[in-house]
Amino acid sequence: MPLGPLRPSPLVEQAAQRLRDQIAGGSWPVGTKLPGETTLATELGVGRSTVREALRALAGAGLVQARQGAGVFVIATEPDEDWPARLRRASVADVYEIRAMLEVRAAELAAERRTGTDLTALDTALSARDEAFTGAAIEPFIDADIALHTAVIAAAHNPVLADLFAEFTPVLRDGLIDLVTLVDVRKSDTAHGRAAHAALVEAIRTQDPAAAGEIIKTELHQTLAALLQGR
Repeated sequence: MPLGPLRPSPLVEQAAQRLRDQIAGGSWPVGTKLPGETTLATELGVGRSTVREALRALAGAGLVQARQGAGVFVIATEPDEDWPARLRRASVADVYEIRAMLEVRAAELAAERRTGTDLTALDTALSARDEAFTGAAIEPFIDADIALHTAVIAAAHNPVLADLFAEFTPVLRDGLIDLVTLVDVRKSDTAHGRAAHAALVEAIRTQDPAAAGEIIKTELHQTLAALLQGR
């Protein structure tokens, strides 16, 4: 089927999208060899260099693969998902399981590595969480809770860990808002217990890694149990 000429600029993006649409639509099934660059350039109304860049983009997305001396072949009909997209599609319970694994060790590291600046940030975040705890609005409470956990992550002084937690945060926020909407956990000292969070900050202050890890493990597992019940 002729592809038809493209509108001017940005030609590479348009060419890549047109080829992607053809692949997704079944014009070129998996295993099929694509037409040569000259043929594609003629059908798309662009230069060969534009086609070459478009094919490179499709290869980067995991849709096609160039085989030395043989040409370019379709290897998938859907592009590879990037990490943020994968997280957005995941259930909050699945993300929470990974969060629990990471945060236990993060709390232990925070107790070992915290600085005076970290303690100030933790105290500020704990106070903000306590204040939000007594409010009527759900979202400020969730945001304050996540901010406290983010301060714990920061006190671990591991930038990779901090980046991972930042990727999880949007999914966690949405899931926790849904959870609190269904069951107001602020009325009990369990999953989001004020005492547990105060004890966590104190364990980090006194540099007790074992206590910090155990406190956050219990707190997060209680929340995870509530999330799993709502699956």
